[in-house]
Amino acid sequence: MVIVLYALGLLAVAAVLYGVAALVFGRGDETPPLETGATPTVLPADDVTGADVRALRFQQVVRGYKPAEVDWALERLAREIDVLRAGLAAEEASGGSAEGRD
Repeated sequence: MVIVLYALGLLAVAAVLYGVAALVFGRGDETPPLETGATPTVLPADDVTGADVRALRFQQVVRGYKPAEVDWALERLAREIDVLRAGLAAEEASGGSAEGRD
């Protein structure tokens, strides 16, 4: 019986301390949450450089980085690589046909 009263007293003290801390420190950050699908991770719209990739930062969550941000960044980089490779292939094709005519 004494143990039960001790446990209840401990819970009451913990509840009072939690209430005081909540009143003193507030409920945390007052900034509004990001919209669904939004990310603070930033890459330029075009012409991604190595410095842009090196400057990338992702939000940390309990088990690593926020997967949505990493997926978004990888997709942007993949599109940039596709555009660059298509431009390189077009340049090589036009350069190869010009050499054949000379």
